[in-house]
Amino acid sequence: MKRPQKGDVWQYDYLWKREHVAGVENARKARPTALVTTFVGKDGRTNLFWIPITTKEPHKGRLAIEVPQMERKRAGLASDMRLWVMVDEYNHEFLETSFYIDPNGYQGAFSSVFTNKALDLMIEAGRKGQLKTVRRHDE
Repeated sequence: MKRPQKGDVWQYDYLWKREHVAGVENARKARPTALVTTFVGKDGRTNLFWIPITTKEPHKGRLAIEVPQMERKRAGLASDMRLWVMVDEYNHEFLETSFYIDPNGYQGAFSSVFTNKALDLMIEAGRKGQLKTVRRHDE
């Protein structure tokens, strides 16, 4: 399996925050999802931060960035439809204990410029108290 890296796009069982709050434990389907950043913690585990990609235009009040056509091509996404990366919620898990990563799910990668823009918007959402987390691990 390719080791997930910052900027990668994978088919991933992303669990939306609204689903998690409703008691849903497993995603309805795998969807293209961007890995906005990774890091190895003090405990040696690899932290993964996944943000969803959607074809639905975000509702007012949601924070998202539209994916330009060149980025869609780089990431192996449909280039003929509008797509958005949602930056106001994410799934957090550890690579070493993940049940949700499909070893064959890698699609492509966004450029570092686009990935960093998404990460900056995500950090801004956190500062404003608008960032929602779904922990996909037991701790």
